[in-house]
Amino acid sequence: MLTLVEENYIKALLHLSSKDRAMTQKEGVGTNELASFLDVKPSTVNEMLKRLKEKKLVYHEKYKKITLTDHGEAIGLTIIRKHRLWETFLCTKLEFEWDEVHDVAEQLEHVQSKKLIEKIDKFLGYPKYDPHGDPIPDHKGILPRRETKKLSLLPQGSICTVLAVSDTSKEFLNYLETLKIQIGTEIMLEEKISYDNSMKVEIEGVLTVLSKKVSENILVG
Repeated sequence: MLTLVEENYIKALLHLSSKDRAMTQKEGVGTNELASFLDVKPSTVNEMLKRLKEKKLVYHEKYKKITLTDHGEAIGLTIIRKHRLWETFLCTKLEFEWDEVHDVAEQLEHVQSKKLIEKIDKFLGYPKYDPHGDPIPDHKGILPRRETKKLSLLPQGSICTVLAVSDTSKEFLNYLETLKIQIGTEIMLEEKISYDNSMKVEIEGVLTVLSKKVSENILVG
């Protein structure tokens, strides 16, 4: 059994290494990077890393990058699986909005009942992606894979469909709602503006301008 804090560290390492999204993976995570992500002091991270290393969940040497062991990665994928299944359940069955589910799922992901999670997965029809478009690991920890690109990288004249968002903050999701952008929305790229790398797009027949930051956080296919 791991503590809630230990689970959060493992999940953070999985996320920062991009292993939670089946994306190009990084060669380890820096201590300061992990501390910044968790909003704690580097000294606090070092103390936790000692505990996780003793439990054979991470590889870490002084001044070197942090990586998860196979066992640590398996635990992390299980936590991610629970989190994303709960988000899907909350959205599809309890009618939560996609900007409301993350904080609730953060609490529910620590439930230890494997039977409950498998029952929810079956009840939902074994979904492959959560309400934000993130892949849901199956019971073996295998992530579904599909090709996505940042909207910002598409050439002018492209027509694409929103598959996921890389920023799941409440502020960003609320902003997308004002633009009528959600998973499955079709976007036509009318013009790329060289001055600030913003772009003029058409959504449901309406022209709007997306900033570079917004377009970088929308993943399309």
